[in-house]
Amino acid sequence: MVEYATYEAIGQSEAFIEFQEQISRVAPVDRPVMVIGERGTGKELAAARIHFLSKRWEKPLVTLNCAALTPTLIGSELFGYEKGAFTGAGTRTAGRFEQAAGGTLFLDEIGTIPMEVQEKILRAVEYGTFERVGSARPVQVDVRIVAATHADLPAMVKSGTFKQDLLDRLSFEVIHVPPLRCRKEDILVLARHFATRMAFELGREPLPELTESAENALISYPWPGNVRELKNVVERAVYKHDTHRIHEICFDPFENPFGHPDKEMKPKGPARDFPEWVQTSKSVEDQSMGRLTTLPLKAAVQALETLRVKDALKQTRFHQKKAAALLGLTYDQFRGIKNRLGI
Repeated sequence: MVEYATYEAIGQSEAFIEFQEQISRVAPVDRPVMVIGERGTGKELAAARIHFLSKRWEKPLVTLNCAALTPTLIGSELFGYEKGAFTGAGTRTAGRFEQAAGGTLFLDEIGTIPMEVQEKILRAVEYGTFERVGSARPVQVDVRIVAATHADLPAMVKSGTFKQDLLDRLSFEVIHVPPLRCRKEDILVLARHFATRMAFELGREPLPELTESAENALISYPWPGNVRELKNVVERAVYKHDTHRIHEICFDPFENPFGHPDKEMKPKGPARDFPEWVQTSKSVEDQSMGRLTTLPLKAAVQALETLRVKDALKQTRFHQKKAAALLGLTYDQFRGIKNRLGI
């Protein structure tokens, strides 16, 4: 947890600074906090920062990913169980609430918790008491709850799958973690940091250097996986380059670099509206470029782009990175054009 925090709490964008200031304001206030954010944005990091900036920082920070457990196990994980409470319960076992006594309990993906367990959490938050599974004797506990989710909890309340009382109780403050696409100024700052750490791990010198084309590719990418995806992409780029200059960025590690030359290249989407001589072209040289003048301007531009892209793919045996270089484009730019044309 601490290591995770040391390398991802980095940024200089306005959205990131406002997010950090919100954490700093609520951390000393001993009330529950709800953290909302997309996958990979750093919700666990936010919870850790709230804990270590609070008066509970010397006490335990205990985490539970609720989505990783079946509904029947969540109750016993949170509240513990008595010996003989169920098959396999050989000894009395403390749950996460007891483990976090005096500190902070971080409940990730709280929207996956079943309704009957939500009721017990509400009672523990309201009154500071709960019962272990298989026991009727109350256990006193002092725990601060920080919950996180990417789900729409108000919508779940309306559908009857999340308790309104629990949502109200946990939402003393709601912190929205900004996605990376709203932190454009932070992309290269984070990328250089991840690259340096990866080079250090691999024992490489000098330190990595991102070329202009690599930087442009990183900035223009939408980052659906946010900071977690950026870290993986940059580390992979450092690992794959033999020199310290990083010039190629691979966003999809599953893409086949050899393409599929044995399959027919059938145009999709807008390409279906192009003339047959464009769709079946073998090379730019085989075509009468004068035919482009018979098309409307927009269609002619698209037809020429299609010709050049398909010809570059054939010349490079469908190696997309080499085709991009042949056309003077970055790999990301090439893929964007190819997808737009439906090739």
